[in-house]
This record gives sequence, C-alpha cells and structure tokens, in this order.
Amino acid sequence: MNYDLSQVYAPEADSVLLLEAARSEVRPDDLVLEVGTGSGLIAAELSRIATVVATDISPHAVFCARDAGADVVRTDLFAGMRGPFDLIVFNPPYLPTRPEERLDDWLEHALDGGKDGRAVIGRFAAGVGSVLAPGGRILLLVSSLTGIGEVQRLFADKGFLAIVVRQQEIEGEVLYVLKMTRKDS
Repeated sequence: MNYDLSQVYAPEADSVLLLEAARSEVRPDDLVLEVGTGSGLIAAELSRIATVVATDISPHAVFCARDAGADVVRTDLFAGMRGPFDLIVFNPPYLPTRPEERLDDWLEHALDGGKDGRAVIGRFAAGVGSVLAPGGRILLLVSSLTGIGEVQRLFADKGFLAIVVRQQEIEGEVLYVLKMTRKDS
C-alpha cells in the first residue's frame, strides 16, 4: 500500500525524549510493546536490543513503521495483543482538543487527547495491566498540558506507581516520561 506520510506523526522532541528513556530501560531479554508507533522510530531502534512488537490504529502509520523495520500490527492501543510484555512504551495523543478543533484525518488520532488531553491515556490505563507481565514496566510520555498529577492519579487508581524518569521543557510546555510499575511489584 502506498501511504500518506502527512498522515503519520513525525518524530519530534517528545519521541526523542521517550526513545532516550526507553533505551535506558530496555533489557535484552524483554518482550516490548510500543503502542501507537507512528513512524516506527522507537520500535525499530529498540528492536536492536530486544524483541519488539508495535501497534498503531492508522493504516498509514502501520505501513510507514514497517518501512522503518518495525514489526507492527494495526489495532487500537493493544486490542487483540496477548502479551505479557515486560516493557510497554507509549507516546499517546495528549493534546487537549475541543470538538471544533478536530480534523477528520488519520493524523488526528496521533494528536487528539480529548477535552483534557487524557481521553486515550485513560483508556490505556484502564486496560494495560491485562498485557503487562508481572514485574513489567510502562513508559508513558505526557505533557504539562495534560496534567501530570491527574495522569499519575489515573494510574494509581489502577494499582500503579508512576514516577518521572525524564523531563524536558519545549516551547512553553514540559514533557515528562513517566515510568509505571505495579504497586505490588
């Protein structure tokens, strides 16, 4: 399939920050899931170290990521994925978006975090435990625009401890990489 690169989230500072954190966290014996792979940059890079499977809802992103060398499945978040995964990496749509700002295209799926920026993050938090291995870790990129305390509470309510492992100020917002582990681990 020919894909439209304009419909794929291009790696930006957030992708680079998450990749740096993932490189520090990944172990050679990990089974890694990258959710919402976009261009496939992170999945392709981590596959040099560990076994990586990626997902994306966008058909354009799936083909782009495959061209980058990622093993990718088209699905919503981790639907249909069996796991368990030792490390799950996700750069979610986190931009607060009002209904009148929405566009009807595939790139919108990579950007639109809903009214408060946490719509997709909330769905992720609600189900990620079902595909996470015992002792597994999650790396999630969030923005100060999304409300880091609120995101940490979302995960705490699901039994996770969330700590900041990386942060960087970019154009008036702060990007954070949160590392989540089960509280009972």
